[in-house]
Amino acid sequence: MAEQKAVIMDADGVRRALTRIAFEIIEKNKGAENLLLAGIKTRGVFLAQRIAKKLGEVEGRTPPVIELDVTPWRDDKPREGAPQSSSDPRIEGATVVLVDDVLYTGRTVRAAIEAVSYQGRAGRIQLAVLIDRGHREVPIRPDYIGKNLPTARDERVCVRLCEVDGADNVVILSSET
Repeated sequence: MAEQKAVIMDADGVRRALTRIAFEIIEKNKGAENLLLAGIKTRGVFLAQRIAKKLGEVEGRTPPVIELDVTPWRDDKPREGAPQSSSDPRIEGATVVLVDDVLYTGRTVRAAIEAVSYQGRAGRIQLAVLIDRGHREVPIRPDYIGKNLPTARDERVCVRLCEVDGADNVVILSSET
């Protein structure tokens, strides 16, 4: 069983990181016009909803949030043909901000970019992550980062959110032996 090594962020730390990301999105995009947040299942969806709410508080306009299931697009899982087309007109020309909890190898984000492209032609695609732990296997770099967290490959970063886990925090777990 994995053992908790350290608490990296408590609930206030998570809230502050998401607030900072929201303000950086506003600054980089000169407001919240034409934004669409795409939360990568599961925790990325809830993080995207929180960021969208903060954008709405600051800008007076809450951007839409879509749920992105990247499972059919993963390159580490066998494919059984292309998924059903689910074109989303909101994606056409929009600045799509992909939102995920932890960026590690980059393979999930690569799959998310492919999934968004399949649904429409975004004007731009940006990436926001709560935790960037390094160890990329594909050339992906986030636009917005809550916290850079260098880790060993045998450690696990666990993001817990109230909506799923009953509490907000980020912990490092030691590898299972």
